[in-house]
Amino acid sequence: MLRLIPSVRTALYAGAAFGALATAPAFAQDVAADPVAENATGGEIVVTARRREESLIDVPISMSVVSGDDLLKQGAPDITALQDKTPNLTLQIARGSNSTLIAFSRGVGQQDPLWGFEPGVGLYIDDVYVARPQGAVLDIFDVQRVEVLRGPQGTLYGRNTIGGAIKYVTKRLGSDYAATARVSYGSYNQLDLVGSVTIPLGDTLSIGAAVARYKRDGYGQNLNTGVEQYDKDVLAARVSAEFSPTDTMFFRLAGDRTLDKSNPRHGTRLVGFAGLPNYAPTDSVYDTRAGSGDDNRVLNQGLSFTGEIGLGGDLTFKTITAYREGETRGTIDFDNTPDPTLDIPASYDDWQFTQELQLLYQGDRLQGVVGLYYLDGRASGAFDTVLGGLNLTTLTAGTVRTKSYAAFGDFSYDLTDQFKVSVGARYTKDDKTGTVYRQNFTGIRSPRFGNSAAIPGLLRTDYTNDRSFEQFTPRVSLSYEARPDLNVYASWGKGFKSGGFDMRGDAVLTPTTVNGYNPEKIDSYEIGMKGAFLNRTLFLNLAGYYSDYKDQQVTIQAPAAGGTIASFVDNAGKAEIYGFEAEARMVPSRNFSASLIVGYTNADYKEFFTYIAGGTTPVDVADQRVFQNTPKWTANASATWSEDLAGGTIAFTPAISMRSDLSMFEYASPLDQDGYFLVDASVNWTSGDGRYRIGVAARNLTDERYRVGGYYFPGALFGDSIIGYYGPPRTVTGTLEVRF
Repeated sequence: MLRLIPSVRTALYAGAAFGALATAPAFAQDVAADPVAENATGGEIVVTARRREESLIDVPISMSVVSGDDLLKQGAPDITALQDKTPNLTLQIARGSNSTLIAFSRGVGQQDPLWGFEPGVGLYIDDVYVARPQGAVLDIFDVQRVEVLRGPQGTLYGRNTIGGAIKYVTKRLGSDYAATARVSYGSYNQLDLVGSVTIPLGDTLSIGAAVARYKRDGYGQNLNTGVEQYDKDVLAARVSAEFSPTDTMFFRLAGDRTLDKSNPRHGTRLVGFAGLPNYAPTDSVYDTRAGSGDDNRVLNQGLSFTGEIGLGGDLTFKTITAYREGETRGTIDFDNTPDPTLDIPASYDDWQFTQELQLLYQGDRLQGVVGLYYLDGRASGAFDTVLGGLNLTTLTAGTVRTKSYAAFGDFSYDLTDQFKVSVGARYTKDDKTGTVYRQNFTGIRSPRFGNSAAIPGLLRTDYTNDRSFEQFTPRVSLSYEARPDLNVYASWGKGFKSGGFDMRGDAVLTPTTVNGYNPEKIDSYEIGMKGAFLNRTLFLNLAGYYSDYKDQQVTIQAPAAGGTIASFVDNAGKAEIYGFEAEARMVPSRNFSASLIVGYTNADYKEFFTYIAGGTTPVDVADQRVFQNTPKWTANASATWSEDLAGGTIAFTPAISMRSDLSMFEYASPLDQDGYFLVDASVNWTSGDGRYRIGVAARNLTDERYRVGGYYFPGALFGDSIIGYYGPPRTVTGTLEVRF
């Protein structure tokens, strides 16, 4: 009977401690918690994607892997730090939020994090797809590694995603007693307390738990209320049990819960209005004068069960069952003044159930997987749009129920010792039911958000509709092993993101909103080379890609007649995206390593039809539109020097990252961010037995100010509300970690 082994596992040469990025093709979705034996030359990543150990060089799927330990040593605050280490990737905290994730890869992502919209880049926690971006800014907590896969996904596992996937993989318990305690203190009174424990109960059963408390003062202050701005107040916990009755069976039950009570993250004004003091820009970009409230609460929790059973011969059966739910309560002050000029109190709720079945086959020349996937989820929410100057509030509320069914398969066959072909396909059917309600009220806030005296006015939207979306998405790749350490490949795949219903849709301004919007589709082509050179001290990965992108879902918000804000979802006609990624790692000795990462993306709309100035005929404005959150250039360079010191090893890692000009929206605005550099550095001492680590990490050493989001509502009615949100300032953090 086949002994169970994880589908993919990494071997990072510990002495090199390059702590950067390893880009690798991968066949399946799992990377083992246990590393393979260290390669003497260091720096290589090894996979068992086809049930045997082989270099990632040999497997033609583009993938980047960053270990959790490396992220911790470099002081990464959360999962968004990956954008500095992965080419052509944008990960940001959504404007007006502490924990909502905005993710783009190769120009493809989710432009609007409102409930009910599908992400372009999927997020997974231990093979469980997370359907909504609220609460998805994950801390680096109890994590083994994070994997980033580029391009359309869906033939190997889980939910179909059109732009890529980010997989957050927590640590497996193992069968030995272990405990870890970590305390960090740093700038702005940052205090992080993290502890974990694994307790074996016999030879086949282990239980474990991990708890993290993150607390930090704000980078700025609300000058109106006095509370901290950009603070952090998070409590997270995970518990799990693992049972392995035989070498061919493995079961895991896991639960997690995260509560974020950080204050609302308000922005800062870029321009004044009418000479009024409360509307003037603040001295610090982290300060605000927002008056919409300081209450904020984000709760996410989930439960999952994973089972793997060897069926004998070359077959393994795997099941993944999960339930997740979340709720968000908060407010966004669009004008950032004490006045209710443009305030948005909001609430979101969601739940999801997923079930996945896989059958994996491992033969001598043929390897593959077939599977079934089911998702049942409900996302709902409500918000007020308060226009204090008119004493007018518009309540928007809605719900989307999604049921998704899919069958998928992917097989790899060795044609010869050098030529290998992989063929995959997926059939997806999404059934969606949307309910949208939108009504005007006279007064500041609606009854839904506390004003029982508000007078009902015009009913703008009130409908329930349903639609179904079906798509077949194939994938093909061919690889050629020119020599044992050099592989070239070419691949083609189709991607799909289902349509839906615009939860902000205004049937008075856009009557067709009741029909919903259409799916996105993409054809993605890639050629690449992966190799080891100079006696395996230089590892080089090159990839070029081209994508034909159709019917991209784009949310447009603009002031409209009558003192309202028009919001509608367009399916932009056509776009063309092409670019490349280059990733090099040099490991000449156990005391030195270096990495260089460069990404280039050129994304252009070829057709973009929309309605202009209340017209009834759509107009092509492609020459006036740009891709948002997609810099043309991204780059990162880092190096690590290590030496023996005091019975252990000390390692110093400086790093510099660059992002070129960035547009916040599909059109030019004062919020667009110029290109910028970020400089980081870390030094870590680790004892010879690995039990103790003392580290200091500095991020954004030059104290660069750079925007990561914003709102653009010019005009007297909206108080010229042009609002920016900024990335973290310079921080320095010290850490003590003890392993028992």
